Amino acid sequence: YVKINGEIKGFFSFGTGFRAGLKDTLEKLKTKGYRFSVLSGDKSAKAQDLRAYFGEDTPMHFGCSPHEKQDYIEKLRQSGEEVMMIGDGLNDAGALMQSNIGWAVSEDINNFTPASDVIMESKSFEKMASLIDYIGYAKKIVIASFILSLMYNVVGLSIAVQGQMSPFIAAILMPASSISIILFTTSSARIVARIKALRTSSI
Repeated sequence: YVKINGEIKGFFSFGTGFRAGLKDTLEKLKTKGYRFSVLSGDKSAKAQDLRAYFGEDTPMHFGCSPHEKQDYIEKLRQSGEEVMMIGDGLNDAGALMQSNIGWAVSEDINNFTPASDVIMESKSFEKMASLIDYIGYAKKIVIASFILSLMYNVVGLSIAVQGQMSPFIAAILMPASSISIILFTTSSARIVARIKALRTSSI
């Protein structure tokens, strides 16, 4: 409050704020079968606000120390769960490393951030669900490139064994096959990124 000569002139009110796109991101992930847990070092005053986003069935733990967060994730993994930890502070560093996938959300990716598998700028947070989809497609693209490479080698080896190809032609086709696989991988990844509207994300 601001008080001058005994008269209240105004006040500052501090409310709970969450990242833009949180509700939409959670809804998209729920439709894909993801389950959530909330681990927070803050007090439980935010519990009711968080329930509106995560739902009543989401386990929530408040006042957690960094070690307690790490232990919680370790118990989930020991029970057979695949865990992705999303954190935005250095106190999440242990939990990020303990999880199968550590995902750090940073205000500035050029600053010091916890060791993790993914580092995302906070302004791109709303694209998280699309990025997770993209990662799945990227895995399929890598598998397809390996299959294509194997096909090249099988065909090339069978022709080479029969002695039906000159060394000069073989010397041209070998780098050409590698270049074609690189072009396939990069172009496929770009097309999927464009479809998922991820080309402008900073990761």
